[in-house]
Amino acid sequence: MRGVTLTRTFALCLMLGLAAPALSQEAAIGRTVESLLEFARDRNPEYAAMQAEADAVAERATPAGALPDPKFRMELRDITRFGDQNPTLSPSRVGSTRYLLSQDIPWFGKRDLKREVADLEGESARARALGTWWDIAARIKTSYAQWYYVQRNERLTREILDLMRRLEKIAQIRYTGGLAALQDVIRAQVEQTRLRGELVTLNTEQHHQHTRLNALLARPADAPLAEPERLRPLPAPARLDYATLEERVRARNPLLASDLSKIKAAEKGRELAYRNRYPDFTIGAGPIQYQSAIKEWELMVEMNIPLQQSSRRSQERESEAMLAAARSRREASTNQVLAELAENLAGIDGARRIEALATNDLLPEAELTFKAALAGYENGKLDFATLLDAQRQIRQARQEQIKAQAEGQVRLAEIERLLGEDL
Repeated sequence: MRGVTLTRTFALCLMLGLAAPALSQEAAIGRTVESLLEFARDRNPEYAAMQAEADAVAERATPAGALPDPKFRMELRDITRFGDQNPTLSPSRVGSTRYLLSQDIPWFGKRDLKREVADLEGESARARALGTWWDIAARIKTSYAQWYYVQRNERLTREILDLMRRLEKIAQIRYTGGLAALQDVIRAQVEQTRLRGELVTLNTEQHHQHTRLNALLARPADAPLAEPERLRPLPAPARLDYATLEERVRARNPLLASDLSKIKAAEKGRELAYRNRYPDFTIGAGPIQYQSAIKEWELMVEMNIPLQQSSRRSQERESEAMLAAARSRREASTNQVLAELAENLAGIDGARRIEALATNDLLPEAELTFKAALAGYENGKLDFATLLDAQRQIRQARQEQIKAQAEGQVRLAEIERLLGEDL
C-alpha cells in the first residue's frame, strides 16, 4: 500500500514538474511586446473567428464551379392499363415505365466565372482576416507602449517621492536651526501627498492596461504579466521615407488588398450577369420499359428561353453599380490609408525629436538647475518654492522623455498596421 502511495506521489510530482515550465513561461509573457504578439497569434478569438470565416468562404469555390447534381425521373404510364385493372405502382404491370437521367448544364463559361468570383471572395476574406490580425497586433503594441509609459512614470514618481522625503528632512533641519520657515516643511509634505495621489491614479491606469492586454491575449483579466522591460528600437529615418512606404502600403495593406479582390469579383460578377443573356441547357437520356422488357430509348435536350429582358437588364445595371461602388470604396480606402500613413510618419518624427530634445537639452538643464537650487537653498540664497519648481522641471523633462518614447511606439504600431508587416 505504501508503494502505491509513493508511486502516485511520484507521478503527481512529475506532472507538476512538466507543467511548471509551461505555467512559468505563460506567466513570464509581457517582458517584451514580441512575447505578447506570439502568444496572441494562436489564442486571440477574434483573429481565430476571422480565419475560420476566411476558410469557410474559400470552400465556396468548389461548389460554385461544379455542375448541379443530376436528376433521375421515373414515370409510370397508364397505371390502369386502359381501365382493365386497378391502379398499380408496379413497373411490370403498368402500360409503360419511362426512366430519365438528366443533367443541367449552364452556358459556356458561367461555371468558370462563378468559381472565379468565389475564389476572389475567398482572397478578400483572407485579406480581411490578415487585416484583423494587424489591427489586434497594433492594439497590443499600443497597450504595451502605454503600459510601459505608466510603469516608468510610476517608477519616476516614486523616485521623486523619495527625493521629496530627503528635501523635507533638509527643510526640517533648516527649520530646527532657525534658517527656514515652517512653511517649507509643510510644502514638502503637501508635495508628497500630491505625489501619493498621482501614484494611486497611475496604479489604476496600470491595472486598466494590464486588463486590456489580457483581454487581447484571451486570458483572465487578473492573469499575471511580467513587467515590461524595453521598447522596440525605432527604425532609422531613412527607412521611414514616405514615397517608399506608400508603395509598400499600396501593395501590402490588407484593407486595400481586400478591396482589390472585391473589385475583381465585381468585374467577374458583371461578366456573369451579361452571360445570363444566353440560355442554359438540360440534357437527358433513359429507357422506356414495357412490362418486363426495355424496348425503347430516348434522348432529351431542354433549354430555358431568356425572355425576361427587363429583369436581366436590371441585373446587369446592378452589377455595373456594384463594380462602381467597389472601385469608389477602394479609392476612399486608399486616400484614408495614405493620409494615416503621412500622419503617423509625422508623429513618429515629432516623437523622435521631442525625445532627443528632452534627453539632450531639457533633462541636463533641469538637473543643473535643481543642483544649483538645492545648493542655493542650503546656503539660504533661494527659497523652498524655487527648489520645488526645479524638482518639478526634472520630473517634467523625464516624463516628456518617456512619453515621447511611448508615442513613437504607438506611431510605429500604426504604420506597421497600415503596411501589414513589421518594419
